[in-house]
Amino acid sequence: MNLRMAGLALACLGVAIAPAWGAGTRVYWGDTHLHTSYSFDVYLFGTPAATPDTAYRFARGLPVVSPTTQTRWQLSRPLDFPVVADHAEVLGAMPKLFAGDPTFADTVAGKLLLRVGGSRSEKELQAVYDLLASAGSGVPNAHGLTPKQAYVDLHGGEKRRSTWNELIDAAERYNEPGAFTALIGWEWSSQPGGGNIHRVVFTPQGGEVARQFLPFSALESQDPEALWRWLGEVSGRTGAQFLAIPHNANLSDGRMFPLTRANGQPVDADYARTRAQWEPVLEVTQIKGDSETHPMLSPNDEFANYETYNFVMTVERKMPDPTAADYARAGLRRGLALDAQLGANPYKFGLIGSSDSHTGMSAVEESGFAGKSYHDAFPGTRAGPSGLGAAKGWDMGAAGFVAAWASENTRQGIFDAFQRKEVYASTGPRITLRFFGGFDFGQADLRAKDLAAVGYRKGVPMGGDIRAGAGRKAPTFLVAAMKDPLGGNLDRVQIVKGWLEPDGSTRERVYDVAVSGGRSIGPEGRCATPVGNTVDLATGKYSNDIGAAEFATVWKDPDFDSTQRAFYYARVLEIPTPRYSLLDSIALGKPWQDTGRPATIQERVYGSPIWYTP
Repeated sequence: MNLRMAGLALACLGVAIAPAWGAGTRVYWGDTHLHTSYSFDVYLFGTPAATPDTAYRFARGLPVVSPTTQTRWQLSRPLDFPVVADHAEVLGAMPKLFAGDPTFADTVAGKLLLRVGGSRSEKELQAVYDLLASAGSGVPNAHGLTPKQAYVDLHGGEKRRSTWNELIDAAERYNEPGAFTALIGWEWSSQPGGGNIHRVVFTPQGGEVARQFLPFSALESQDPEALWRWLGEVSGRTGAQFLAIPHNANLSDGRMFPLTRANGQPVDADYARTRAQWEPVLEVTQIKGDSETHPMLSPNDEFANYETYNFVMTVERKMPDPTAADYARAGLRRGLALDAQLGANPYKFGLIGSSDSHTGMSAVEESGFAGKSYHDAFPGTRAGPSGLGAAKGWDMGAAGFVAAWASENTRQGIFDAFQRKEVYASTGPRITLRFFGGFDFGQADLRAKDLAAVGYRKGVPMGGDIRAGAGRKAPTFLVAAMKDPLGGNLDRVQIVKGWLEPDGSTRERVYDVAVSGGRSIGPEGRCATPVGNTVDLATGKYSNDIGAAEFATVWKDPDFDSTQRAFYYARVLEIPTPRYSLLDSIALGKPWQDTGRPATIQERVYGSPIWYTP
């Protein structure tokens, strides 16, 4: 292992050194989407004891007793930052209601739910969940619970204040600037017609500022524009900074990257500028599937069919075909077209991953996946329903994490990295990725002792913008990746390009820019030879006899047209490794085919794009 690789390996393991690709920033790993029992669905799905303390202690790398399985769990390595993002809707109401808190228990809705919940069996708690869900959607229910009654009795006024203060207090206790960052946030859980348009919201400010507001929820409005207006008003009143992170575009039922706003009017320049202001990144991979792209949208991308999950959470449990409004790559392409029309791009986002765990634990390693919730926490129950539409437990993916290139591990340092989109998504492995774009990178730059210093000096990092250079020459990209020290070797590095044609249509293309094992990249920019597969399906073991430990290369766009808007992002693939469902099947003594999922997967990271504008 050379010195550059050794430095990166130590950085990935959390050793406090200056990474060899640092140049003033280092990579920090986090999960910005983590739920505890203060979320009504966590409590009602059978996990009443997942606390913020459990979440933070687990994220710090300490062993904890799982709130779902009651067994000991521990991360292989600590995280650097989490966001406990409990649902703002009826925040904290369920644990307080069933503990007999008169603020909730003595109301009309509270008495009804306690009667339905009875002894809090799994079946009765599910009935409470169904009753709340029907009330929230306005569907008539046998008990006569109306949205207004549920709102007033379980949510309205100051009902959520004590829970919000408890969440703030926990974040303040665990936040340790420079060592561990506990960010204060929540989830706005809008689901019009069953289509997921949820956002996680967080702020870099501390408790003194956060106590000046209550989290905005979908019970106030299901329109994201109302959320953005609220963020602007509270920011102006308190000085708080915010960003909102959409997730599960794959479950949006055509609503995540729309051409038409919730009010029925076309997306316009004001919408575009406002969305871009508050939503600089998108959560592209998590437990409920991967939202990068879909085989029906990217038929020429043989790696597009990764952790596909399209069980839209509607009463009728429909599984609609994907649209351009449902996946990140198509959304980025749509953004190019809207930018040309409106002079502003609403879908100019970086890419992150996070878990959406409903167990209080960021346990998304394939060898130690805790499931999304109680329903799929046990290998023996994963053949059954997950509690989410028509999905089964094994349909859940063990994903993901976010990596942030930040100047320091503090609330402001992490927030600033998100704001400038210098972040990337991982499906689980802690692969180190650098990606820079400019016009003057050359092969000689690969011999530099600090690649990042060269990248920052001669170009822009992931999340940045480049404009036509002198002579309108083609852009060049400096990309470097190193394997997770505890994970599989790397198969290849790819650059995904999307661009706008003169007629207003958009196109995409995937280029292989570095491959392992002496394989060749053809003149069309693709390597047709698979890397191979070392996974033993009988034992779940694999070897790193194939693949590469690291890649570093400079790539020049061979099909560049200086008049066309474009984006570029890096995708790095691991060699095949066992999916957790294979490990489950081996433990259960059953054929892996019974899980309904592939035995092996090629885990990956997605870098945030770099945009080119003529």
